[in-house]
Amino acid sequence: MDHRPTLHCHLSGGGAETSTRTAAVLVIEALAKAAVDLAAIIAAGPLAGITGAAGAMNPDGDRQKDIDLAADRLMREALRTAPVAAVLSEEGELPQTLHEAAPLCVAIDPLDGSANLENNISVGTIFSIRPRARDTLSTFFEPGTAQCAAGFFIYGPQTILVLALDRRVDCFILDPAAREFVLLKRGIHVPSDTPEFAINASNRRHWSSAVRAYIDDCLAGANGEHGRDFNMRWIGSLVAEAYRILVRGGIFLYPADSRPGYREGRLRLLYEAHPIALIMEWAGGAASSGRARILELCPRTPHQRVPLIMGALRAVTDVDVIHQGVEPLFESGDAPLFARRGLFR
Repeated sequence: MDHRPTLHCHLSGGGAETSTRTAAVLVIEALAKAAVDLAAIIAAGPLAGITGAAGAMNPDGDRQKDIDLAADRLMREALRTAPVAAVLSEEGELPQTLHEAAPLCVAIDPLDGSANLENNISVGTIFSIRPRARDTLSTFFEPGTAQCAAGFFIYGPQTILVLALDRRVDCFILDPAAREFVLLKRGIHVPSDTPEFAINASNRRHWSSAVRAYIDDCLAGANGEHGRDFNMRWIGSLVAEAYRILVRGGIFLYPADSRPGYREGRLRLLYEAHPIALIMEWAGGAASSGRARILELCPRTPHQRVPLIMGALRAVTDVDVIHQGVEPLFESGDAPLFARRGLFR
């Protein structure tokens, strides 16, 4: 019999006990219990009364589905049982105060990628945990480096928890019979040299010259300067893309582009890019906007959008380098400078 430690046992025997870590563990365990219930609802789909019907628009301009609202309700109810001062959800305009004197605040995307469910593609819950600042509201305007923990649940063939805590990234799998998560892998590290990239190539005409240059270098393959072929992946589910990077390596790009509404990027900084960036960095990878380290960015608004480039350190660094000195970011046509410049020398 496979005797794997449960999430509770793993967290209880973890790093140095501080008041912040003790509180973070309670938050993680509360979210994990809610994720067990949410996984069952997602798996049952229409059998659980989930029709996929679209409703109102959320504060960030995305149309809410019934499963989005169910996930938001489950996660909020779970966080009420934990030492959380306030929670900012994708489905709410402003942070909601729970226990004002509590030591932590949480930013969460209760169900990232719900539109993928109709195609039976993996979706997830992404969360960011950070110590409460001098007041709850200002907590959500601090840089990503303020986070003390982050993670995501991915609801796919298996339900997985990827957790960044104690400056390490561990992976847990749901045992559905026992209704609890057990340790799958400890100390995940992003493979450093996988020739693989993920981007929505249909948007090439809208990319900046820097992004086009990087992807063109990859597409040149064995005939190009780096002398090897790249595979391209695109799932279109952030949690699935992040998990693939952790397992296989490579790079994922969701850049800003010239379309209206995309010039500042599309992913949300507080509850998507910040937690994913913490996971990537603590797993030995990197996360950037192309011009700045994601974890150093301070949100200006609760639902601020941002470009996200994540993956192996070398690959993300290459994209950052090629962005340097490119002004303006969006140009018409391909930039001759980059057509002559290789990244892999």
